[in-house]
Amino acid sequence: MKEDFDISVEFAGVRLVNPVFTASGTCGYADELADYMDMNMLGGFITKSITVRPRKGNPTPRIIETDSGMLNAIGLANVGLEEFIREKLPVIESRFTTTAVFVNVAGETTEDYVAVVERLAGEKAIAGFEVNISCPNVKRGGISFGTDPAQVTEITSAVKRAAGKKILMVKLSPCVTDISVIARAAIDAGADALSLINTFTAMAIDIESASPVLANRTGGLSGPAIKPIAIYLVNKVYNEVARERGIPVLGVGGIRTASDAIEFIIAGASAVAVGTANFIEPRCAVKIIEGIKRYCASKNLANIKELVGSLL
Repeated sequence: MKEDFDISVEFAGVRLVNPVFTASGTCGYADELADYMDMNMLGGFITKSITVRPRKGNPTPRIIETDSGMLNAIGLANVGLEEFIREKLPVIESRFTTTAVFVNVAGETTEDYVAVVERLAGEKAIAGFEVNISCPNVKRGGISFGTDPAQVTEITSAVKRAAGKKILMVKLSPCVTDISVIARAAIDAGADALSLINTFTAMAIDIESASPVLANRTGGLSGPAIKPIAIYLVNKVYNEVARERGIPVLGVGGIRTASDAIEFIIAGASAVAVGTANFIEPRCAVKIIEGIKRYCASKNLANIKELVGSLL
């Protein structure tokens, strides 16, 4: 069995050394995991969300552990666009040589997203953007961009124009009636790839004080608890929308092992992103990459692409 099995993939026109990303918000901007792994072992890296202006985020406590998962209400805390360009981009340029870097973009208006993408679209170190459409649109009364197909169309088309030749990946929320409708709206508006899923809105209560544990009351649930739902939604979007349009899907949600990652790939994901597991095992992504290689070699696959969407 070949331990050096080639698991490189093409993702929306970019060649990745393997199909494993780190998920946005779990690994900072570039070098937070550098003490634990060679960052260029990753197929892709997604930065934490970047907004036009710096954000302090929500008050603490804003992260708690739950049964088989984690609740976070970070509130998009980040250094802002200007400091990202000044302080973080040089680190990305020096740290990554083969890994495709995507910048996660967030905002409260379409103009916010466009402003970030326009400033970064010319940077050679950046392969593309992951647009977080789970953010509230303040111009529309705080309704999440990602729950309304019309808003998805508006923001995707605007950001696609700003992105130029860079890859535009839209991250879908699971908190919708039919995720395939949202996926289709994003693709029709110009999305080059889809990322799914984002976290589920959830809550934990302190029974002694009868109050929410998180200062924000609610947060986003991630981790192993959401994996079966995430796999189902990846398979649904792949079968109903992505496959016929030739759009790659990045599978996200509770991935801890190579077996988890392979489930997503069989369901229809061309690549996967490791998130919450990074907090438990910083080298988790590397172990998953090695496990995928062993699996593919054991199955005598000519190419990992044979696995994508192979669910019977």
